[in-house]
Amino acid sequence: MNLVITGSSSGIGRALTAHLLARGHAVWGLARSDQSDFAAAQPAFRFSRCDVADWAQVERAAAAVAAAWPQVDGLVACAGLQGAIGPALTADPAQWSATVRANLDGTYFALRGFAALLQRSRRAKIICLSGGGATKARANFSAYGAAKTGIVRLVEAIAEETRGQPLDINAIAPGAINTRLTDEVIRLGPALVGTAEHAAAVKQKATGGGSLERALGLMEFLLSEKSDGITGRLLAAPWDPWPTLDRHAATLAASDIYTLRRILPEERGKKFD
Repeated sequence: MNLVITGSSSGIGRALTAHLLARGHAVWGLARSDQSDFAAAQPAFRFSRCDVADWAQVERAAAAVAAAWPQVDGLVACAGLQGAIGPALTADPAQWSATVRANLDGTYFALRGFAALLQRSRRAKIICLSGGGATKARANFSAYGAAKTGIVRLVEAIAEETRGQPLDINAIAPGAINTRLTDEVIRLGPALVGTAEHAAAVKQKATGGGSLERALGLMEFLLSEKSDGITGRLLAAPWDPWPTLDRHAATLAASDIYTLRRILPEERGKKFD
């Protein structure tokens, strides 16, 4: 497969890039930092220096890929940052907005920029990283959480718009994996990130965090033919039975399982008059 990965220079993006290269795929990585050293050791890896929150840069990167590849078979949007941290009502408005743009616009720009190349594939696969407060309010991380929630709804909307087309798009929550974001929470301290968040990050760092292998496995599954027809879902790598979801593709397609939705009173045994 010809695969484009954003945020390929570090964290989950770099781990996924190495994982897929080892399995014989060609990968084009997008990141703000230089990846020349990594490319020199990986013949099937090419890269573009690109801030995915800047549409002009994404356009240039997509043009470079189009000049080299006839199609893109899969896109994984890993790039992201925690950005503005602290109470929402006292946050710096410019930093708060920049955080949303980096995560939500950065994901959308990648999808939009590579849409034409993805449409040339026999069956295109798109994976967007969510988590980080998309399904549960996370105090002091409102910008990051709002952007990640927006990514899930963007995925659901595109899945509806492309229904019947040879394209599967899904969001994943990779789990509490130790990355530079974990280190940032620890470094900023409990006064800014909150006591519970800080304590959880310290514990996560000390115990090794969630399973990176399981997150990579979910992404590899969603890039494979086994996931054909599974689209518009938010899947949690640590908890969901994704290795067997191919058996339930038809059921998923006819349901709202693994999607964002409201909880009604009767679902909690309540009745509001």
